[in-house]
Amino acid sequence: MAKKIKNIGVFTSGGDAPGMNACIRAIVRTGIYEGANMFGIYRGYDGMIDGEITPMDSKSVSNIIQRGGTILKSARSERFMTQAGRKKAAAQLRKHKIDGIVAIGGNGTFTGAEIFLKEHHIPFIGIPGTIDNDLYGTDFTLGFDTAVNTAMQAIDKIRDTADSHNRLFFIEVMGRDAGFIATWSGLASGAEAILVPETKTYMEDLIQKLETGWKRQKTSSIIIVAEGDDAGGAYEIAKKVKEKFSHYEIKVSILGHMQRGGSPTCFDRVLGGRLGAAAVQALLQGRQNEMAGMVNGKVKFTPFSKAIRHKLEIQKDLLALGDILAS
Repeated sequence: MAKKIKNIGVFTSGGDAPGMNACIRAIVRTGIYEGANMFGIYRGYDGMIDGEITPMDSKSVSNIIQRGGTILKSARSERFMTQAGRKKAAAQLRKHKIDGIVAIGGNGTFTGAEIFLKEHHIPFIGIPGTIDNDLYGTDFTLGFDTAVNTAMQAIDKIRDTADSHNRLFFIEVMGRDAGFIATWSGLASGAEAILVPETKTYMEDLIQKLETGWKRQKTSSIIIVAEGDDAGGAYEIAKKVKEKFSHYEIKVSILGHMQRGGSPTCFDRVLGGRLGAAAVQALLQGRQNEMAGMVNGKVKFTPFSKAIRHKLEIQKDLLALGDILAS
């Protein structure tokens, strides 16, 4: 029989994502509702090692549901990658009598949790918090909806000025290894082309597409580039196009970290609430070493081993639809 958990810690790790605060709020209040003592761990695994741990009550998470970022701060920890670092972290958790953890983060966060559980036997439940939407075991990660809406709104504004001046804009969005933000924001904003890491970019095809648009007297064109595209970032691709396509005035815009910030959308707030509550209840039921995700509108638990070793595949039909609608 699993040991009854009385003291639960929560932390955020890796890149911040809108909706993390809504999730923290749900975790703390669900834990209190279920009779557990709740603790916030600041600065991810680094804060765990340094003992930056404080009790949290219902009031400590008041008025945060609408805030972007994370009140618990976030960090990537090289020290936690070492056995000595994990040993210090375990000692700090035992000092505060913490016997269960909810970790909000991504692949690296869950990898650390899986190793930590094997060494120190403190159960973890993970929640997928990353704007990239590339974690296996959930249809949507916490923060993706807000990030893609932020990108779409920025692209819409750029479209206005592109159309006014007959310009060709290359807009770079986040996505070093995954093209979900590029695909969704590009499709939603009517981009003429969407370039992502998951598919090879052929410059000849891109030039031909732009030439076809020019002959149809298109007044502007928007190309969305995920930062990890194989042909390079937006500046590099724009330079290659400029050499062969001089009809348009070419401009480049890098959206950058604005995609991480801002007040979370309704979807991300509700997702954070549902996953946060489910994670706490899972710990109290004796589950461990799993990620709480949302699949077909229902909470589903996926072992860390699967969430880490598999990758959510991009929907190629959405890329194909983008090509059709831009033709």
